[in-house]
Amino acid sequence: MFDISRYFPITDPTLIFFVVLLIILSAPIIMGKLRIPHIIGMVLAGVLVGRYGLNILQRDASFELFGKVGLYYIMFLAALELDMEGVRKNMARMTVFGLLTFLIPFCLTWFMGIHLLHYSMMASLLLACIMASNTLIAYPIVGRYGIQRKPSVMLSVGSSMISLLLALVFLATLVAANGNEAGFSFWVLFILKFALYCAGLIWAIPRLTRWFLRRYSDAVMQFIFVLSMLFLSAALSEMIGLEGIFGAFLSGLILNRFIPHVSPLMNRIEFIGNALFIPYFLIGVGMLINVRILFQGGGILWVVFCIVLFGTLGKAIAAYVAAMLFRMPVSSGNMMFGLTSAHAAGAIAMVMVGMKLETSPGHYLVSDDMLNGVIIMILFTCIISTLVTENAAKQIILRDKEFPSNEEPDKDDERVLIPVKYPEYANRLVNLAILMRNPKLSNNMVALNVVYDDMNMRKNQEAGRRILDMVTQYAAAADVKMATQVRIAANIANGIKHAFKEFQASEILIGMHMHRNVSPKFWGEFHQSLFNGLNRQIIMARLNQPLSTLRRIQVAVPSRAQYEPGFYRWLERLARLAENLESRIQFHGRTDTLALINEFIRNRHADVRAEYIGMQHWNELPKLAGTIASDHLFVVVTARKGTVSYKSALESLPDEITKYFNGKNLMIIFPDQFGDAMDTMTFAEPQHQEEQSAYEVLRDWLHRKLRRP
Repeated sequence: MFDISRYFPITDPTLIFFVVLLIILSAPIIMGKLRIPHIIGMVLAGVLVGRYGLNILQRDASFELFGKVGLYYIMFLAALELDMEGVRKNMARMTVFGLLTFLIPFCLTWFMGIHLLHYSMMASLLLACIMASNTLIAYPIVGRYGIQRKPSVMLSVGSSMISLLLALVFLATLVAANGNEAGFSFWVLFILKFALYCAGLIWAIPRLTRWFLRRYSDAVMQFIFVLSMLFLSAALSEMIGLEGIFGAFLSGLILNRFIPHVSPLMNRIEFIGNALFIPYFLIGVGMLINVRILFQGGGILWVVFCIVLFGTLGKAIAAYVAAMLFRMPVSSGNMMFGLTSAHAAGAIAMVMVGMKLETSPGHYLVSDDMLNGVIIMILFTCIISTLVTENAAKQIILRDKEFPSNEEPDKDDERVLIPVKYPEYANRLVNLAILMRNPKLSNNMVALNVVYDDMNMRKNQEAGRRILDMVTQYAAAADVKMATQVRIAANIANGIKHAFKEFQASEILIGMHMHRNVSPKFWGEFHQSLFNGLNRQIIMARLNQPLSTLRRIQVAVPSRAQYEPGFYRWLERLARLAENLESRIQFHGRTDTLALINEFIRNRHADVRAEYIGMQHWNELPKLAGTIASDHLFVVVTARKGTVSYKSALESLPDEITKYFNGKNLMIIFPDQFGDAMDTMTFAEPQHQEEQSAYEVLRDWLHRKLRRP
């Protein structure tokens, strides 16, 4: 009988790299189906393919190399994204919080290690160092909500650096004490080396960077130079007795002012780290986890429970005590706890150091129980950190009442991109854009046709030009100028996104997917990639009749919609549409949201006949179906996943529209939303989002089976 097990674990470096790339590619898809955070997904994938799982891969030197690079990258990127002016202003508070978030978990964990786990003094101190530091695993979530410069976030990032430094200094002391070197001379020499190291980098790196960036503009050379500074700092940090992650963080702080957040150089740095190095690191962490010992008795469960409980409790106490000292609200304390509660980079580095320290011949400071306890602790704290930070980000936005401005900007940025494909539908989209446009702007519309780069490209290009000529003539009849472009792309969504940037568009107006022969999915082949890949306004329309025949517009508005920066943009577009069609418009939503809509309509579009109807919960959406006639336009204002107005009920929107609003005139609006441009992938939240979860697929399958006679 054929025995496949003899081919595993894979030891060939080429095949190992292929399997890792396959995991990096498929993990977001599978985790998206399971609705599990992608960070956790990478770690779980490592567990599955490692020697304690299915034993598919051998943890060779590449995991050591790429893992260390990924570990450095996390710290380096966190430092690059810091607001240095905010750091300078909050240095005193950062120091206080840094000391609290180091000392409280340190003391609690040391006490737990001695009295509950009965570890030796040295092992307990090492465990205390591990739990006193933290890794900013959840930081990309903060960027997605656009609150990087909130005091609680800046305090958390700064305190992470301080607690990490203190933990690494203490670790260096433990290593020296293990070799009987931690005397007075050790401390004098260490402080001297540390001072020279910091002073040397702070003096040399800025001068080198200014000289290099002025002299060489080549993109590849600039990227390599930055990486050289990163690894030079990390290597020198290890030479003086600290772990390289401190040097990586320090180099990021020094290079912060030379690498703008929106520069091509920053984009390249983030891309290569988030696409390869950081996932490699997370997979390598997972491969260290021995899940089998969880089923071998209660000992390891007790170790994991104690480490997670006392370490997390210490971080929570430190965060909320600091929030009380600084007179900050509870939501800020939640954010500080969320960001400082995860352990990954520092914990892995320190436990690896402990594994090399011999307490006696053949015996090492870190036992198997302690190693597995720390690794599994990383899994739990990453989950806790991700969930708490996500919830705290929403709380802060709602707490601060950060409504978008409804003031007219000095220069209107309105420029509508209209992707068109089907000639029978193109003119209706253009007509809709004309009715929603600002008539004071002369050239604010762009028609786009994207064709696949395949054997039919030339024929499709010609067909696209004919469609664009048709819509140009249609717009000209209304005295509206329109730019046009036929674009060739291997991916339609990417083609539209690149055109969006090229034309500096403000929003996209596109027809909804209606051709089931092309794709059976509700969103079609590329619509989902489009709204997941852009954080700007996207309007999708399904118009079954001429706009001039519409009698009423009904708008479903989710709770908290007023906190999104695109709130007044979509409201202005709908008000113009109702005004130009001379139709009634009804808004369905929560009382606080409707009050702001009412104020805007009265002040800006007093002639619009608007009505406001309470809808306390999004689950009431199907009830509106009975009120929508064939000559009504039903508008759904939705939200992208991970934004402040998003709610889990929105996941069932495709099913509800298909079931209750089939055949109705429909418009779905994805507003401008918080955070950085979503075309930047992060290891915490890649662009890919699954349309339907695995649980929904299973539920639907069971429902169909149970309904069969």
